[in-house]
Amino acid sequence: MRDDTRRWTEADKRHCWHPFTPQAAWTAGEPLVIVRGEGAWLWDSEGRKYLDGNSSIWTNIHGHRHPALDEAVRRQLGDVAHTSYLGFANPRASELAEKLCAFFPAGTLERVFFSDDGSTAIESAMKMAIQFRQLTGEAGRDGFIAFDQAYHGDTLGAASLGGVSRFHDRFRKHGAEVTFVAGMDALKDLPGEVAAKAAAVVIEPLIQGVNEMRPWPAGMLRELRQWCDATGVQLILDEVMTGFGRTGRMFACHHEDVIPDYLCLAKGLTGGYLPMAAMLTTGRIYDAFLGDDSRAFYYGHSYTANPLGCAVALASLGVFETEQTLERLQPMIARMAERLARLKAGHPRVHEIRQCGFVAGIEIRQADGTPFPAAEHFGARVCTAARDHGLLTRPIRDTIVLMPPLCTGPDELDHAVSALDHALATT
Repeated sequence: MRDDTRRWTEADKRHCWHPFTPQAAWTAGEPLVIVRGEGAWLWDSEGRKYLDGNSSIWTNIHGHRHPALDEAVRRQLGDVAHTSYLGFANPRASELAEKLCAFFPAGTLERVFFSDDGSTAIESAMKMAIQFRQLTGEAGRDGFIAFDQAYHGDTLGAASLGGVSRFHDRFRKHGAEVTFVAGMDALKDLPGEVAAKAAAVVIEPLIQGVNEMRPWPAGMLRELRQWCDATGVQLILDEVMTGFGRTGRMFACHHEDVIPDYLCLAKGLTGGYLPMAAMLTTGRIYDAFLGDDSRAFYYGHSYTANPLGCAVALASLGVFETEQTLERLQPMIARMAERLARLKAGHPRVHEIRQCGFVAGIEIRQADGTPFPAAEHFGARVCTAARDHGLLTRPIRDTIVLMPPLCTGPDELDHAVSALDHALATT
């Protein structure tokens, strides 16, 4: 181990606290220290090279050190790194809001509320939905409907929408009032008084991420929009993971031509460069907040509409156009399906492949189809073994996530699947 690696890991173990990480196990191990990236690749402090198989926790879009994105940050630094958005505007935020709204038909999603991350995008949508009801004479509609095994973030309001017990149960009583349903049939069977009391329903469109990458049935999102229209329940779409090309379209809701009341974006918004979020909503909702001070939306963050984040987000949207990212992605989506089908055919422990666009979950079970005992952490062991073959990714329980940057080429995708192949064979 190099001296600098040892120094960094020792300082980490003494002082750092990692998210979603049992710290006792972490401090007993030898963590990788990532020091450099380029394209779809990352290097650790020991000089080893890995494909970024989960896009640095689902954020990176066009690859690391993309020249256009790097230049956008440098150019903005030449002007100013940050200015307040409370009482002031800035050019990049104005341009970015205009670009985001242009992805949707005129007169639909036409207002953008910026914040810091996916959790705060959801939080702002929840608060806005509640206040909208108060301002329009429906103060009793303050509940929410969410789906079993959903994940929408970890701030207290967003966490209350989460259906994953190990993440959210200990905080359940401190959040919003939420009714959970398994799917559309259960939603339609809810007592009328539940829908009548609900401000909004929240969903990850097309595919649930933390629920081991489980896609929704085709047409479900359109059916949900129709149910909302019939009941007066507003629709919040959590596209924190699915936005910006992951599903093969710019946004997942484009697949079924659905316009939500609130659209929450983060992760890939800046191409994976800087923390930033945006929540889009309609002119009708915005207009309800107009008037005297008592109607204002008193919610925000110090780094709202940070100029650096807005600049690199604009550059990322530009790369989608100049590099024809979505067009180039289509054959890669097909290649991923073909390569993962071959992986499943070659390994009896690959129980199921779940894919939506350029996002895949590879569920591992015992050869007889039963799950591995949780204490074995089999998925984590496979991912650790994959490092020896040049792939970094993380499991969700025993489902291995494969979600590389959209810039990943055919040979790089083959490398990722081959690494999983070797890891499965040796674990």
